[in-house]
Amino acid sequence: MLEASELILNADNSIYHLNLLPEDISDTIIIVGDQNRVAQVSKHFDIIEIKKEKREFITHTGRMNGKRLTVLSTGIGTDNIDIVLNELDALANIDFDSRKIKKEFKQLKIVRIGTSGAVQKDIPVDSYVLSDYALGFDGVLHFYENEGLCDDEFSEAFVKHTNWSDKKPWPYLVKCDETLRERLISNRIRYGVTGTNSGFYGPQGRKLRLSLQDDTLNDKITSFKYKDLKITNLEMESSAIYGLSKLLGHQAVSLNCIIANRVSGEFSENPRKTINGLIKYTLDKLTK
Repeated sequence: MLEASELILNADNSIYHLNLLPEDISDTIIIVGDQNRVAQVSKHFDIIEIKKEKREFITHTGRMNGKRLTVLSTGIGTDNIDIVLNELDALANIDFDSRKIKKEFKQLKIVRIGTSGAVQKDIPVDSYVLSDYALGFDGVLHFYENEGLCDDEFSEAFVKHTNWSDKKPWPYLVKCDETLRERLISNRIRYGVTGTNSGFYGPQGRKLRLSLQDDTLNDKITSFKYKDLKITNLEMESSAIYGLSKLLGHQAVSLNCIIANRVSGEFSENPRKTINGLIKYTLDKLTK
């Protein structure tokens, strides 16, 4: 039995941060960072059955082409992903009345639609990247038992290539779910390794008024190659989504709109249009 301090529920028996009841979510969940993007997704639903929100977490659940879908905003960063993934799993796999783990496991399908910046010159602004792998610079997964989950050889090669500071979290590499990936691929999508940072400015090599610990890190990230893998883009959520989903037994894939190219210095002239295109693409793939 889970203690009240561990499984925290609201007065209406909903999960603490997301403010959701188990029946409020579908088995297929689209997660987005931006709260405003929830409505950009759900406007395509044939019907919206549920609208709930608390803090930065906004949830719409409805149906499209006969399939029940949930879209949920996470806010920015892997710290929020730690909340979202654990609470989604609790909604699916813990009995809130008995406060015990259910005997029958329910697997969720989790698809991230997010924005990202490319670190390879040949990846154009307004293109889409599916993260075959996510490389985490955030450290979240190190708080969980994850023996055998990550590719340690990749991490060791990356640390050596970049002369990674031992004061930073050890980078960890996690693969996407192959089955869900197959539902989402097409010749419109590029594939690669997505780096997940713990911040937007210094952690991603942006320099305003503060000096960086390593102002050549982005160049090292761009030039790094392990076997046939290169780091294609940077964002702030995918590694924790992949790592926690794998540990919890769920399927997860991250889809990225490239709205900036950090090598060429370009930024999308119409990022909303690009994001809307990826939303429509994803919904079509999930509901056909």
